[in-house]
Amino acid sequence: MCLGIPGKVLEVYRENDVLMGKVDFSGIRKCVCLEHVPEARPGDYVLVHVGFALSVLDEEEAGRVFAFLKEMNQLEELKVQPP
Repeated sequence: MCLGIPGKVLEVYRENDVLMGKVDFSGIRKCVCLEHVPEARPGDYVLVHVGFALSVLDEEEAGRVFAFLKEMNQLEELKVQPP
């Protein structure tokens, strides 16, 4: 199953002319490509799939996605806890 996981943008930077961000997934921090969401800023939530942010979410919507993943028993498998 392909899942997009919400994460909170901590910082935005360029690496080799690619817009990147450090994103927090409830304690797990990853570098994510932000080229598809250039409007993303620190503090925003983004929906991430295989290292690419696909859309910007508000905190409420991110919470709904986490609730859905929890209901499907996907959070334990992903080692991600809700915000």
